[in-house]
Amino acid sequence: MTQVKFTSRADAVFERLENDILTGVYKKGDVITESELSLALNVSRTPIREAIRRLEQEDLLKEIPKGHVVVGISDDDILDIYDIRIKIEGEVAKRCAEIITEEELNKMREAVELQEFYTAKNQADKLKGTDSVFHDLIYKNCGSEVYQSILSTLHRKVQLCRKTSFSGSDRANLAIIEHREILTAIENRDGALAEQLMIKHVTNAKRNIERLK
Repeated sequence: MTQVKFTSRADAVFERLENDILTGVYKKGDVITESELSLALNVSRTPIREAIRRLEQEDLLKEIPKGHVVVGISDDDILDIYDIRIKIEGEVAKRCAEIITEEELNKMREAVELQEFYTAKNQADKLKGTDSVFHDLIYKNCGSEVYQSILSTLHRKVQLCRKTSFSGSDRANLAIIEHREILTAIENRDGALAEQLMIKHVTNAKRNIERLK
């Protein structure tokens, strides 16, 4: 029972710190220490230490004599992440189309409908969330925990730039159209088409990021 509580707390600290780094609360070059984080988050150093270890593994933090320095994500890192997604996310969409259940399809439909609603309201923060739900459902239902883990991590790492990209209504509207097309292909169990459409979708997202740089 104690271990479950510890793991839950360590996970919560990790998610909080990862989000703060990726969204710019902690900027590249900032130095953080276990004692400062323990005080700020009101938790013991044990879950802080575990979270820091995991952030080091993700190359978001680097140990230095005075603590840990924030490495963060560079523009080149972001483009590399999109290149990786272009290469493998189409395969994941194909697999999803072949095995997803009707119950999970309904969740995807709801995510797209919410995305349409938030686009009409021009709420970029909400759009980022519904976009993540849509892609996470595809990762979750591809039948591979390896693909799911890799892509979920990569998708989180570009969330800051995705928020910026969704601030432009043109890309937001195009993303909805692309999601609708992918969803329809998955509904029709057309794996080959789902793969093509996902590659096009991620490629267009990358081009939009390049345009905004």
